[in-house]
Amino acid sequence: MPSSSASTVPVPAVEEPAINFRAVDLRGQRLSLAGLRAAVPRAQPGTMADAEEKVLAIIDAVRTRGFDALRELALNFDGVEQSHPRVPAEALQAALEGLEPAVRAALEESIRRARLFADSQRPADVDVELGEGAVVSQNWVPVARVGLYVPGGLAVYPSSVIMNVVPALAAGVESIALASPPQKDFGGLPHPTILAAACLLGIEEVYAIGGAQAIAAFAYGIPATGPEAGLDPVDVVTGPGNIFVATAKRLVKGVVGIDSEAGTTEIAILADATAQPALVAADLISQAEHDPKAASVLITDSEPLAAAVREELERQAAATKHRERVRTALSGPQSGVVLVDDLEQGIAACDAYAAEHLEIMTADAARVAGRIRNAGAIFVGDYSPVSLGDYCAGSNHVLPTSGTAAFSSGLNVTTFLRAVQVINYSRTALEQVSGHIVSLSGAEDLPAHGEAVTARFSAAR
Repeated sequence: MPSSSASTVPVPAVEEPAINFRAVDLRGQRLSLAGLRAAVPRAQPGTMADAEEKVLAIIDAVRTRGFDALRELALNFDGVEQSHPRVPAEALQAALEGLEPAVRAALEESIRRARLFADSQRPADVDVELGEGAVVSQNWVPVARVGLYVPGGLAVYPSSVIMNVVPALAAGVESIALASPPQKDFGGLPHPTILAAACLLGIEEVYAIGGAQAIAAFAYGIPATGPEAGLDPVDVVTGPGNIFVATAKRLVKGVVGIDSEAGTTEIAILADATAQPALVAADLISQAEHDPKAASVLITDSEPLAAAVREELERQAAATKHRERVRTALSGPQSGVVLVDDLEQGIAACDAYAAEHLEIMTADAARVAGRIRNAGAIFVGDYSPVSLGDYCAGSNHVLPTSGTAAFSSGLNVTTFLRAVQVINYSRTALEQVSGHIVSLSGAEDLPAHGEAVTARFSAAR
């Protein structure tokens, strides 16, 4: 038995290793776009390929075995036994009634702002008269049904309920289903705050399904089995998620529409010597908090700022709740500081990186922001942090990642709309262009195209 004096011996503190916030030095180089894309920090390749085989197996299982497969996957991945993944209406209402008042007030304000922005996004229908009796229209029509995915895992995202649901409602979508992973701690249901947010927005069709299997269920539907109601397939699937969710969305694209392959979160900050190191570090940490694979990138022409930010990262990371997760993310190959010669090279690096979230912390930040081409969302100045966009800016936080912001957009009302063209020509209007149609159909060796027009003006008619 140890002596009582042994308990008084101080235990030496375990010193945490320094954050390996690596540096990429582009100074003195004039790289092409391809060179810049190769140079900026990225996650190590191969992850998507590794995930694809697993996701294909999940999709096949859900397609062929429906609810039986979903039950097995919920048990394997979530440790939850399910009879049916549909969340009962009473559970939605109970979650709302049990919501902390301050959280409810915050969700309601976030919904209000998101609705104001989303309602203003719907494009106008257009009618163009190309001649007397020749009218071509473009009408924006909502898709009939959407499946919205809200991730679980390391954090709870009621804000993602808002970001998915509000633009769909603004678009006029009539059938909305929402899925979020089952939680063992909450009786196999999604987190109650997610359920409460869904209830606030009037969403009644909610499923406790997570990951790639949720995307597969939305894309292909699940037939009814006996007394159990089925899950109707959707037209569009949206929502962020991990690498498996992003891979599943890519694999079902074409069966359904998707918003983007939104994977693990990322932030880039373009900063010069005027930036405040403490704020830069705080914002890098705020995104590293999401996931050990989250990307936090600083792009700057100021070496003193980079050094000061490193010091702040160490100080602030040590004090934050999820310090291990943060340190892992900041030390990964997807994170680091990119040193550039000047603002011009910094802007070029930003466009090559095409960040999900891009903060501008420079002199005349609004002017610099106006020069950026590729970003999911741009946050201007010291008082527009990414956290604002995550919750209460009114903007949408479901944004393209992994460089896809170079060609895709964040979630918005048009994600849920289709542009339908309507052609309405009179006899006289068609006759005026009939000769051109015959000429072009002949040039393409498709004479029946022309004959379909001339038939309308034959003597027999």
